[in-house]
Amino acid sequence: MNSSCEALKQNKIQNGEKLLEEFLSALDGLLQNNDQLDNKKASAVFSIVESMLKLIGLMLPSSQTKRSTTRSDVELLVKRNSTPPGGRFMVSSNGTWFTSHWDTATGKEYMGFSTVALLSYTGLEESLSRYFNHLEKQEKQTFKINSEIVTATVSNEDTANLEKPVNFTFSHLKKENVNHICVFWDHDLDGGAWSTRNCSTVRSTADETICSCSHLSSFAVLMALYDIGDVYELRLISWVGLSLSLVCLLICIITFYAVRSIQSTRNTIHMHLCISLFIAYFVFLVGITRTENKVGCSVVAGVLHYFFLASFCWMCLEGVQLFRMVVLVFNTTLRHVYMFAAGYGVPALIVAISASVNASGYGTPNYCWLNIDDGFIWSFYGPVCIIIVVNVFFFLITIWKLAEKFSSLNPDLDNLRKIKAFTVTAIAQLCVLGIMWVFGCFQFDSTSLAMSYIFTILGSLQGVLMFIMHCWLSKQVRDEYAKFLSCICAPQKRKYSEFSSNQTSKSQASKSVQHTGESQI
Repeated sequence: MNSSCEALKQNKIQNGEKLLEEFLSALDGLLQNNDQLDNKKASAVFSIVESMLKLIGLMLPSSQTKRSTTRSDVELLVKRNSTPPGGRFMVSSNGTWFTSHWDTATGKEYMGFSTVALLSYTGLEESLSRYFNHLEKQEKQTFKINSEIVTATVSNEDTANLEKPVNFTFSHLKKENVNHICVFWDHDLDGGAWSTRNCSTVRSTADETICSCSHLSSFAVLMALYDIGDVYELRLISWVGLSLSLVCLLICIITFYAVRSIQSTRNTIHMHLCISLFIAYFVFLVGITRTENKVGCSVVAGVLHYFFLASFCWMCLEGVQLFRMVVLVFNTTLRHVYMFAAGYGVPALIVAISASVNASGYGTPNYCWLNIDDGFIWSFYGPVCIIIVVNVFFFLITIWKLAEKFSSLNPDLDNLRKIKAFTVTAIAQLCVLGIMWVFGCFQFDSTSLAMSYIFTILGSLQGVLMFIMHCWLSKQVRDEYAKFLSCICAPQKRKYSEFSSNQTSKSQASKSVQHTGESQI
């Protein structure tokens, strides 16, 4: 920049397009490690970019110039004439539009040319998403940048208080229907921070926001988010519902383990499915919001990742077992070593690979769960989607084979009806858990209270559903429950009957003694 200025002083012709390419390349190198960019460095970068865009515009011919690199995108307009240009102008860069009047770009003194430039930065929003201290906010309100950051310049030197405002139309990075705020980077606030001074929001939708400002600088759009983690009703539903779910899951585990008459490969799968869900929901209940200790929060997130994956793996094994019961005539049971390898080994492998690739992805500022912003959440949703597709495939084949056997000449109706009932309950179980995690995706990423309520209610129903489908609706299990209750109640009845008989015998003995005494007298 300095050398180009010296050349201009000596009236040497400079190649503006070449300088623009060199400048953008240097800017890419500077922003390559943008996670290390603090507010003071950002202020310096924005000042340099504003000066360079004005300088490069001075060297360009009368034309429209667009350039794009991995870290930035820029468009420059240059008008050269004996008279100042009139009307409106519009430049765009990566989904952001800058519009105003040429009078604003020219200023009070016309020097034979007018320039307009708009440069957008790719990926810079994450680094500057913490300098909101000077913004007015409500209780439990936070902000997040939801557009690309842009720097806008014109050849006019006096842009601190423009007579005609400039307009910016920002495309949102996340299409969410929440409150959006227009801000600019104020260099004078503690070395650099976001401010709303002399900027207003003209219109905002889920897709874009239109801002109007009376000065030029670097601009962005913020999402105003509200923390819904402390809603009392939601916490109440979580504690009551998940506690009920844990009780039901514990009854299921004891039932599958203790009742010998129902023990089978299928119910072994059910028992380990309940164990996985029980541990996952217990850890979820006591640890999902414990973000004070980062290491502890990461451990909680890893445990949840493992046991929720394990629950889906055990459900997939149930689909495989039903398939074997229908298709195979002999050797329909799965060996325990294979079941444990698939039910607990596969999730352990996924979690181990995920932790080795991105250990920092476990734990977020608000929840002890997987990071959503950097895409780490797909280490959970990816395997879950694959498991659901595999399960649906096995269920479809099972239903098809069942239909064939029902229409055969000599169907084993009792056995087929039993397998049909098993299949229906397994599909219902998969639907509830699968739908729950569809809403769980929004629970940790969105500010929608409705999504959080649906996720919590479905999570609360999971244990109750397992108890109703696999225990209460089974006549065998109900008979075992009846025997157990009768064993508890029988000793009380026996004690009462023994007490009554003892009293009767004592009274009879006393009467006989009395009669004997009378006869002797």
